[in-house]
Amino acid sequence: MRRLLHLLSQRPSLTGSGVTLDALVRHAATDGWDQHVVVGVPSSDPLPEVGGLPRSRVHPLRFGGADLPFPVPGMSDVMPYPSTRFSAMSPEQLARYRAAWSEHLRRVIGETRPGVIHAHHVWVLSSLLKEVAPEVPVVVQCHATGLRQIELCPHLAAEVVRGNAHNERFLVLHRGHAAALAGALGVDEGRIRLVGAGYREDLFHLQGAEPGRSDLVYVGKYAAAKGLPWLLDAVERVGERVPGLRLHVAGSGAGGEADGLRRRMESMAPRVVLHGQLAQPRLADLLRRSAVCVLPSFYEGVPLVLVEALACGCRLVATRLPGVMDQLAPHLGDTLELVPLPRLTGSDHPREEDLPAFVEELAAAIEASLRRPRIEPGPELDRALAPFTWRAVFERVQKVWLELVI
Repeated sequence: MRRLLHLLSQRPSLTGSGVTLDALVRHAATDGWDQHVVVGVPSSDPLPEVGGLPRSRVHPLRFGGADLPFPVPGMSDVMPYPSTRFSAMSPEQLARYRAAWSEHLRRVIGETRPGVIHAHHVWVLSSLLKEVAPEVPVVVQCHATGLRQIELCPHLAAEVVRGNAHNERFLVLHRGHAAALAGALGVDEGRIRLVGAGYREDLFHLQGAEPGRSDLVYVGKYAAAKGLPWLLDAVERVGERVPGLRLHVAGSGAGGEADGLRRRMESMAPRVVLHGQLAQPRLADLLRRSAVCVLPSFYEGVPLVLVEALACGCRLVATRLPGVMDQLAPHLGDTLELVPLPRLTGSDHPREEDLPAFVEELAAAIEASLRRPRIEPGPELDRALAPFTWRAVFERVQKVWLELVI
C-alpha cells in the first residue's frame, strides 16, 4: 500500500491551496493511495471534511486554545476568515507555533508511517519536516504566497530557506514561479516540477447556464491586493452606460481593510450584490448565472477561478499576471480580455499615479466582454479546458510522488 500524508497549515477548502488539497486527495483515493491529512483549524470548528476521507484520517492542529492562543496564521495577510499575520507574530507566538507543529507532526507521522509527505506552501511548516522526519521524502507545493511571505517577513526568510533546502521536490504552477523559487531558496531547478492548476469538471460546467447579460462576478477576498477597490470604481463607470449592470461578489475578508470594502459595497446595492463565502457547488451556480468573471488582482499564482468561470460559460477579464500570461492565456484565446497591470511597489501595491488609467482600461475590458456573444459548448471550449482538469494535474503530481515513495 502506498502511504501518503498531506499537510496544510491553514483551514481546508476556503483558499486555492485548500481546493488543491481536496482535489488531490479525491484523485489519489481513486488510484489506491492510503492517505491521511493534517490541517490547521480554529479550536471552535468541527472536524473538517477533506476530499471525502473518513474523519479518522484528518488530523487537525487547533488554534485559539490554551496551547496556541491566537487565530490560525494565514499564508496571505488578508484571509477569508479571522487569522494571524506571520509578520505580526511575536517571538513567543512563533516559538509556540513551531513547537506545536513539530509535536503534532511527530505523533501523526509515527502513527501513519507515510512513504511520502506532500506539503502545501513553501514556508515555516515545510521548513520543519526534515527535522521531524528526516527519512521521509517530502514534496512541497508552492502556491506563490510563500514567496510573498519571504518578502513580508525577512526575519523568517533564513529559517525558511535553510529548512526547505533538503526537501526533495518542489511543485509550481508556472515557469515564473520555478525561477522565483529557485532564486529564493537556492535550490537546483532539477528539483522543481511544473504541475499547473486544475478545476472540478463535476461542479463547474455549462449545464443549466442562464447568464444574465449584464451580470458580472468577482470571486476572492475583500482586499486591495486583489484590485477590488478599483473594480468597484470601474463598475460605477460602466454602470453609467450599461443599464441593469450588477456585480456579484463571492468572498469575504477580515480586518479593517475588508470592513471598509464591505461597507462600500453595501452602499452600492443593488448594483453590487454580496454573496459571502460560497461552497463550490453554490459558486458554480453563481458563475452559470453570470456573463463575465472579473479578476483585477495584482498578485496571484495561477488563478483557477478563471478556468472554473469559463467552464460555467463566463467570459473573462483579468490583469496581465505572470500566471495568467504563462499558463492560461495561450489556451483561453479570445474568451479572455487582458488588462495591463499598473506599476507596483513591492509585490502588490499599485502606484497611485497609474490607477486612473488602470480603472479606465478595466472598465473598457468589462464593456468589451459584455458585448461579445455568450460562451457555447463544443470542441473549442473542450480544448481550452483540457489542460486544466484535476485529473491532468493529479497525474503530473502523482508522477513526482512515485519518483520518491518509500
